[in-house]
Amino acid sequence: MKKNIQIAIDGPAAAGKSTIAKLAAEDLGYTYIDTGAMYRAITYKVLKRHIDLENEEALTQLLFETTIELKPSSDGQLVILDDEDVSDEIRSNIVTSSVSIVASHAGLREEMVNRQLIMAKSGGVVMDGRDIGTHVLVDAELKVFMSASVDERAKRRQLDNERRGIDSHVDQLKKEIVERDKMDTERHASPLVQAKDAIYLDTTNLTIQEAAKYIIQLAKERMS
Repeated sequence: MKKNIQIAIDGPAAAGKSTIAKLAAEDLGYTYIDTGAMYRAITYKVLKRHIDLENEEALTQLLFETTIELKPSSDGQLVILDDEDVSDEIRSNIVTSSVSIVASHAGLREEMVNRQLIMAKSGGVVMDGRDIGTHVLVDAELKVFMSASVDERAKRRQLDNERRGIDSHVDQLKKEIVERDKMDTERHASPLVQAKDAIYLDTTNLTIQEAAKYIIQLAKERMS
């Protein structure tokens, strides 16, 4: 039985990827890698530096000068940016509305992918994002493309924001999610698309636990 496989989970914003991937990783004893948090971290730094979001050269250079670490903790995964815990700050509305622009730059994505490949090198990882199965872990033993209806994703984002104390409204979130989907699927560098060998999972009518259980079952099948 192969113990340390790579699991790639892709899908649009607010589809439940991060929570479900984290649960699956915990059950399997795997390392969870939230690539979206990595892009959020550099976006947060870009905004703090007041750098033009469209300036690919400046953003890519900034990333080369930046350290981003993902550390497990009793409160969930911590995102450490240049030795500072920014786990909450990167979930702000301004970061959420800006991250797709930052993540659209090919040079910046190339450096991020290099870092993600190093993290996943030894296997035993669950990595989620937008281009994991198509561009990062192209040989992953298990690929899942996860989605849900826009209405359901907006409700989930609203609940998540409430837990974090972030003010938001469902109608506005729906609009932002549709815009984010458009940017992610139409960008030139590594657009959001289902890998040909990925399993499609609609989580609209599934609980987080049900979706995680399904992925865990698939992973154990791949291990054997």
